[in-house]
Amino acid sequence: MQVTIRRMGNSQGILIPKPILAQLGLEGKADLQVRDGVIEIRPVQRNLREGWAEDAKRLAQDGQDALVWPEVGNQADADLTW
Repeated sequence: MQVTIRRMGNSQGILIPKPILAQLGLEGKADLQVRDGVIEIRPVQRNLREGWAEDAKRLAQDGQDALVWPEVGNQADADLTW
């Protein structure tokens, strides 16, 4: 697909069609790099554990933090000092 480079304020840019953004999962922010003479635009990689602490607090407040798996002990667990 050919696109036109346009003047945008003091810069220049291109318009990326909405279906292409949706196909790539780009929304809000993107990671932009130049590698080997090619412009790469990728979704921002977020920390996989981002928000876990807040979710755990919310679950505890809602009383939804019970064990999913029953407690499974090992034979020597009683001998351990915690």
